[in-house]
Amino acid sequence: MRNAVLFSVAYVALVGPAFGGISLGTAETFAVLGASTVTNTGATKIKGNLGVSPGTAVVGFPPGKVLIGAIYAGDAYAAKAQADLTTAYNSLAGMPCGTNLTGQDLGGLTLTPGVYCFNSSAQLTGPLVLDFLGSTTGTFVFQIGSTLTTASSSTVSYTNCTKHCAVYWQVGSSATLGTGTKFTGNILALASITLTTNVEILCGRALALTGAVTMDTNEVFFMGSLTPPPAYMTGRGQIQVPKPNSAQPDATGAGEASFAFVGNAPAKGTFFDYLNYVTGVHVYGLINDIEVIATHPDGSPRAVQFTGTCHSSLPQCFFSGTLEKSAEQGGADQFGVTVTGRLAEARSLRMTSTAQTAIY
Repeated sequence: MRNAVLFSVAYVALVGPAFGGISLGTAETFAVLGASTVTNTGATKIKGNLGVSPGTAVVGFPPGKVLIGAIYAGDAYAAKAQADLTTAYNSLAGMPCGTNLTGQDLGGLTLTPGVYCFNSSAQLTGPLVLDFLGSTTGTFVFQIGSTLTTASSSTVSYTNCTKHCAVYWQVGSSATLGTGTKFTGNILALASITLTTNVEILCGRALALTGAVTMDTNEVFFMGSLTPPPAYMTGRGQIQVPKPNSAQPDATGAGEASFAFVGNAPAKGTFFDYLNYVTGVHVYGLINDIEVIATHPDGSPRAVQFTGTCHSSLPQCFFSGTLEKSAEQGGADQFGVTVTGRLAEARSLRMTSTAQTAIY
């Protein structure tokens, strides 16, 4: 049981060890994410994806509008976001408490980066200022044992934030933001989130793990990225190539070429290795760039194109490869390669064999 500490001054500073940032994973792309339902009344505006899982009901869009992003209702992408949200929630809940504010209203305080906890409920009446002190890595975490409630016209604002302003509200049950509240930060509520009339979350998210998100003429702008790049790609296998003297890159034949690659994977190396057993062309070198060129309906990468430079021991050349994952579980993937410069090779996309490929 944490001991309650009451403060008689309006400025609270935390001095303690720094802690790393929290990743929301796929949930990073969502401004609003519910579990059972997402319901709206009035002209709500959302910037960021809106989703629900395992429920399927999204009600009130229109008149609500998703200005940037899409709606994911009960699909695989929303399910993945919920799984990543649970991981993030547990990480936040497991952080050591730096300052216990149990029993104190957040209104009127100015806080500096740190972990703040409430044994039970938390209340905000009036203004709360989060002072980042000019730090580029400062993070605020609020651990709330039960409910988070704000009074009408309350505010959460930032000051001295120079780069990434990370604020997380880990709520043990439900969050309710009162009429006209102007809020900032990511709300991760174990149960439900209610945004009453004219609430604005202008730099944050409303993410509910097990219950509903309910809105009424709100603005929720997540200030994030809708299409984060894949962390890495990896694969190996073989493709059919034509016998010599065929100038057609898409021609078939009885010959084979092998390929292997690992791209943009920390501590695992970044390379491409290609050998055409028919012509003898062998290319290997560093991958310099990876681009997602197609996605599955759930938003995950379906095809990537990577480019790079051949190893210095080879004649000067450049390569590009395209990997396309099958839409069917266990289906065959496709791979194609182009090599230019003093070495030359061109092979269109073709089915792979003995392949083990992945795009993350």
